[in-house]
Amino acid sequence: MRSASRPLAWALDWALPRRCAACGATVATDGGLCADCWPRLTFLAPPFGTRPLCQCCGVPLLPLESLTCAACLRQPPRFRRARAALLYDDASKPLILRFKHADRTEGARLFGRWMVRAGGEVLESVDLLVPVPLHPLRLLTRQFNQAALLARAVGQESGVPLALTALQRVRATGMQRHRSRAERRRNLAQAIRVTPGQAAELTGRHIAVIDDVLTTGATLDACAKVLLATGAASVQALVLARVPAPGDQEAQEALRMS
Repeated sequence: MRSASRPLAWALDWALPRRCAACGATVATDGGLCADCWPRLTFLAPPFGTRPLCQCCGVPLLPLESLTCAACLRQPPRFRRARAALLYDDASKPLILRFKHADRTEGARLFGRWMVRAGGEVLESVDLLVPVPLHPLRLLTRQFNQAALLARAVGQESGVPLALTALQRVRATGMQRHRSRAERRRNLAQAIRVTPGQAAELTGRHIAVIDDVLTTGATLDACAKVLLATGAASVQALVLARVPAPGDQEAQEALRMS
């Protein structure tokens, strides 16, 4: 059977060549990266990541800086800890945008492996994975929830159970890109809730919220707020990539030095 399937595999590779998840160049495996894109990525977890991270939100810290970044000291988030696989920068941005907006969903399996490696301390202390929800109109447009795909990949790799529909986004919040931290928090007020009928599944559970990119942490904080109010024992976060909080000069400098 294997030998019989090889001609078909070769034909598919010729007709539909495998592409780099970041730049689209031809590669050997589905969802892989080419030799040019791989070394440009900045991983935050050992063995590739060497910079100390904020013990709370996981942002890279400067040498001799406190164990907690300035943003978390000013306004501690409701989630206990967040970890990310990658730095969200000029190298990783195309990778993530192709995943979210160009239907390159085959990368989810690779991203899940990266996230499991980066989030070991999160995953060993949780018993449920919950993806950040999309508003139904956004889901209709995109056809998939990238956070749910990542949660499924992390669950398959780690063995932690999923609650894919535990949260709902009941109000469209629009693009958050150009909003400040405070504006994002206000925009998300009352936008996310626990799905009716699923509160019992969340009560007393240690939960990891899964998302693609952590910017200010406002979305993860909104998810943590409703989960804790419902009775979750604790909430942490695991994301594919993270950027420093806007206005956090220490974190911005750490990104430039990475």
